Amino acid sequence: MFFLIGGVQPKTVTLDETPKICCACGLAQARLKRIDHYLSLFFIPLFPVKKGVPVLICDRCGASSQLGEPLGTPGRDPGRCARCGRPVSSDFRYCPECGDRL
Repeated sequence: MFFLIGGVQPKTVTLDETPKICCACGLAQARLKRIDHYLSLFFIPLFPVKKGVPVLICDRCGASSQLGEPLGTPGRDPGRCARCGRPVSSDFRYCPECGDRL
């Protein structure tokens, strides 16, 4: 019997090392990154399958935003945490990622 272990896995690529100010935590820790998806065989990425869009991701708090919109803007989306920008279910009182009150 012969088994192949393979699949598609994400890989984060840093496009710009220049830190930018994160509006969620206030530190210069946001960097321009892109999440690409690769076809992998035995957990080794072989071929790019899908190229992601560039986003600003904070290394400290994990908040992310598209280019041109500030990180962690309050009231941006009712299904997201105002501080870190992660998706949160409506029945939570606190964000499970950063602990901020919703």
